[in-house]
Amino acid sequence: MSTICGAKCDNCQMKATCMGCEATCGKPFGGTCIAAEYIKAGGKEQYHEFKKLLLGEVNELLKANGIPEVTELCELAGSFINLAYPLPSGEKVKMLDDTKVYLGAQIEMEVGRFCYGVAADTGFILICSYSAYGSEPELIAYKKR
Repeated sequence: MSTICGAKCDNCQMKATCMGCEATCGKPFGGTCIAAEYIKAGGKEQYHEFKKLLLGEVNELLKANGIPEVTELCELAGSFINLAYPLPSGEKVKMLDDTKVYLGAQIEMEVGRFCYGVAADTGFILICSYSAYGSEPELIAYKKR
């Protein structure tokens, strides 16, 4: 599978639904891919600079919430990381777009039992906690960029 960003997609479990960003002009799941958009507009170097800047912002927000830092942000399909967060009313709401590709990371605190997750793009950074398999999600922080 050919990619714009150079990601190694051959072993991805979602490659059958993705079809690859090169074949879809940077819209692998129908929505925008942050990596493809940046690279098409300014090249891989500009994309890597953006990721480095975003990683610094993410780590500042993690530190402010007492969460360990991450060393890398990876491209992640919205449908894979879009958890439904409970509101005080009992209603659950998803905050991401299943068709987009975001930058994110997972921080395992207790192997297989408790994690923090990060999802971000050019407009926001979202940090949450959740239990095994994405259950019991809780929004920790949401920052507009």
